[in-house]
Amino acid sequence: MRVELNNIRKSFGSVHANDGISMTLESGRVYGLLGQNGAGKSTLMKILAGYQSADSGEIRLNETLTQFDSPAAALRAGIGMLYQDPLDFPPFSVLENFQLGRREGIFLDQKTASRELLALGKRYNFDVDLDERISNLSPGERQQLELIRLLAGGANVLILDEPTTGISSEQKQQLFDSIRKLAREENKTVILVSHKLSEVQELCDHVFVLREGQLAGKSEIPCPMDKLVKLMFAKMPPRSKRPAYKFGQAVLDVRDLHVETYRLRTENLNFSVRAGEVLGLAGLEGSGQDLLIKALAGLLTPKSGEVLLRGEDITRRPFHQRQRAGIAYVASGRLEEGLIADLSLVEHMVLSTEKPGFLVNWERAGEATQDRIAKYQVVGQPASRAKQLSGGNQQRFLFAMLKPALKLILMEHPTRGLDIRSANWIWDLLNKRRDEDTAIIFYSADLDEVIERSDRIAAFSGGVMSRMVNAAETSVDELGHLIGGQQ
Repeated sequence: MRVELNNIRKSFGSVHANDGISMTLESGRVYGLLGQNGAGKSTLMKILAGYQSADSGEIRLNETLTQFDSPAAALRAGIGMLYQDPLDFPPFSVLENFQLGRREGIFLDQKTASRELLALGKRYNFDVDLDERISNLSPGERQQLELIRLLAGGANVLILDEPTTGISSEQKQQLFDSIRKLAREENKTVILVSHKLSEVQELCDHVFVLREGQLAGKSEIPCPMDKLVKLMFAKMPPRSKRPAYKFGQAVLDVRDLHVETYRLRTENLNFSVRAGEVLGLAGLEGSGQDLLIKALAGLLTPKSGEVLLRGEDITRRPFHQRQRAGIAYVASGRLEEGLIADLSLVEHMVLSTEKPGFLVNWERAGEATQDRIAKYQVVGQPASRAKQLSGGNQQRFLFAMLKPALKLILMEHPTRGLDIRSANWIWDLLNKRRDEDTAIIFYSADLDEVIERSDRIAAFSGGVMSRMVNAAETSVDELGHLIGGQQ
């Protein structure tokens, strides 16, 4: 299938997400679509996938003018998109989610559906219990299921929007192997939407680079990294320097903590975090670090043990009481746990601000929201709905909603979906928090980020937390051994 995008334009209010973009895609190739956050990558691909319509421009498939009014119509034409945030139903099983959205509807014979799913799973190295609920799967497993569902639906053009965000290196290599097979052996067209130059160099045959809603350039791969950097940023973003800190008294004390769900338990957790300190947590998805973060945030109730904040026992306090005590939680699921898709940014800011009384001064709230948007460099307006922002701008806005004075910040994948410039900007702001004696605990699938941004690191493997290591003295190799369970 030959895909042509001609002069595509799309605006959200005064924001020009796509400003006259044209490109041609041939079958049997892997294309990279590069650009920093807010460059218009996801918007362009959502137009191609029928998720939203363009203001003007045209789409041609094999030279035939085409227009889609829904993702289902696009999939019937052979175009499927794997979104940043999974479009599945967490309460439903793997098999039920596989059946949803099919032309046969939910009435597809379950035996037939099971055989088809198992065959596709074997072909693309996807192995999971068909009766398992989606809510129990890791992000990588949910992603694999979504990809298989698109293939079963007849997709010949596959759009993968930031597919490596929040998954382990092993899951990434497995995904890349599947992508190569789809393009080389099955003659499908694959579009990798990313801000990670190294991934595009590793996987793609050709790259298009967007900047500020326009096509900044294109190139065959491999090509000099400096060329991609110049196209993407105009100049290389400076590497942020990590300042040295003198830590204060203990902000958090965890004593003999035992957290358990029906899938995993982690126990005998004992550590302290001091004012101004950053503690990084490493491990494969679902190894126990998420249980610890959620227990500290008040979203999971420990089976036993104690959590002390500045010496005060908060072990049994719920989430909102911990918020008022000075603990902030930045969730990895931006539109699942962090934001409300159809609310505006100003409405989010009002909800996140504790104010007495029942009346809202919307003019003042709008001004405060505009100030946060400017400070955190969010591409959007106070009236913009959360779902209209790019993934990276949603992440920025989550940080924009944090209260000014905090004792502890808990974060899951803090720079998920952010380009290097945005990631450095976020950590610069977090370092300013450290100046105010705020302690930080975070986990990330990016081991380089964990090493670079942490003072101390603990690795999780099968629910067991390793000894603490000094981030300045460790390496990716040592962390890999700890994640593998070697103490």
